[in-house]
Amino acid sequence: MWHSYSKIVGSDELGKCIIDIKSNDIYFIDVNLFNIHADFVLGVLLKQPWTAENIREYNKNYERDKPRFILCYLTHHLKIDRWTFSFWEGDKIAAPDVLRVKKRLSETFFVKDLPFRPDSPMQQKVAAEVARRGLRTVTNDEIYKSAEFQAFTKGRAVGKLRVVPVGTAYESLIFDRHDIVLLQESYPDITPVAGILATAFSTPLSHVNLRAGAWHIPNAGDKKAREKYGRLDGKIVYYEVTDTGMTLREATAAEIDELAHTIASARHVELPRADLTSPRLAMLTRMRARDVVLYGTKAANLGEIVTANLDGVHVPAGFGVPFFYYVQHMTRNHLDARLDAVLSDPRFKTDAVWRRQALDELRKAIVDAPIDPATLDMIYKRVRIKLGGKGVFVRSSTNAEDLPGFNGAGLYDTVPNVVGKQQLGEALRTVWASLWNLRAVDEREAFGIDHRQVYFGVLIQVGVNATAAGVLVTRNLWDPSDASGYTINAKWGLGMRVVEGQKVPEQIIFDPTNDGTKIISRADDPVMLKFDEHGGIKELPVPAGAGVILTDERAKRLCEQVQAFLEVFPRGTALDVEWVLEGEQFWIVQARPYVGG
Repeated sequence: MWHSYSKIVGSDELGKCIIDIKSNDIYFIDVNLFNIHADFVLGVLLKQPWTAENIREYNKNYERDKPRFILCYLTHHLKIDRWTFSFWEGDKIAAPDVLRVKKRLSETFFVKDLPFRPDSPMQQKVAAEVARRGLRTVTNDEIYKSAEFQAFTKGRAVGKLRVVPVGTAYESLIFDRHDIVLLQESYPDITPVAGILATAFSTPLSHVNLRAGAWHIPNAGDKKAREKYGRLDGKIVYYEVTDTGMTLREATAAEIDELAHTIASARHVELPRADLTSPRLAMLTRMRARDVVLYGTKAANLGEIVTANLDGVHVPAGFGVPFFYYVQHMTRNHLDARLDAVLSDPRFKTDAVWRRQALDELRKAIVDAPIDPATLDMIYKRVRIKLGGKGVFVRSSTNAEDLPGFNGAGLYDTVPNVVGKQQLGEALRTVWASLWNLRAVDEREAFGIDHRQVYFGVLIQVGVNATAAGVLVTRNLWDPSDASGYTINAKWGLGMRVVEGQKVPEQIIFDPTNDGTKIISRADDPVMLKFDEHGGIKELPVPAGAGVILTDERAKRLCEQVQAFLEVFPRGTALDVEWVLEGEQFWIVQARPYVGG
């Protein structure tokens, strides 16, 4: 009977019930017929029309003092086979009503002793109160971290399974784009592959998971994947990920033929044209989206936000170094000829080991080559005069990132907290060289991008010594049917650990339409990254009692700031936003189209 009245959303099977406070009757409603509680309350119980006045009266049932109904959710968490009851995250449910629901469910529902699962910070306080009265509770954080399986991107693929041994260094990872990889450790990034299965998993917004979404490949976490599937290492396998599970087995002959067809097909991404003629350094306040042809997409996107002069939107001061100086560095040191030789060698496309070694040597040559002294003097003068000589972030801003259909997250390097002229010169050469990171080259190759048409601009911004940092996507990545929720991740300190996916971050869904917060997980990283006074960064312990990063009030302010600049981008564009929190001030450090599964 339960299966007839419930429906599967993501990895959960959901049902709903309603308690009439006056009669104490409980109604278990068919969620396939009644999409929301209000449909049943107004249409069946009260037999009232769907008017604005009736909806206002109905919504009073989400206040602490409820006039007529208690509106409840029942959830079977399929991944861990546990049941809970809960309430909408915006419901100001009081402890006596939670206890009343528990009592009626114990009397009527076929699953006994259901624990209460609070969905918001306010409800967590209520949970603590009812727990003191003997009611079992469980948090979303506990459910998320106890799950053996997590689907990140649904899909299917055929390819060779590659089990990566424990202890394999990130720098030595070499994959074919048609490999299906089983990872036993968290890595900050990965080159293009056909599928990902990880035994350690953290957040949908890590670079690896964002990359898998952009590639539209199956991607999941299974803590016991090595024991289950290690015997298939080196074999051609069929891999499929759904919301609630996955299949990994040897491929059939027909599926192997399908792989051959996939290899024969290819995608192609058109890059914005590049203007290599202008040597002008441009402040973000003088930059627009059209300047992508000079400074790259990251700088141009932020420039468009800054020049819109929107109330309440804060972007760290900065300026763009145009493509001109990357080309200058390559040509004056005869590196352009060396690059051409690498790209023209037949082994570049066929031999992954040779490609890695050749790119390693090319990057070293770019870093070792002297930067033009006049160029460095000019850029450092701009840092001193316009940015106050403070520590700066030296960031990539190429014409092959932050594009619709190709976000390039994590492909290129950022050098944080650069202090002094010498460090600035080293940082510029480091980020220029990162245009030829193996992961960047392989990613561009997978999207059919012509490497000879890719150019490197640099964004130099005042460094913000973040109290906390994270990523916001203007979409609910946990429930695609939710049209208004934003997914927000956060960790204490600087933001590199969020996007690298090394630890579970704080994760919430915030709904700007009603200021509702749904907690997914709380951060479990005991250390954070902060500025070193001599330049660079250092690792420090998270202070004891640091508390929650994404309070309701902070989440609301962050979302208000993001909503203020949505108009800068084409209507309907989902955004991937990187932010930092300094004290209680939010700063936007990157905004680009979200590319996900």
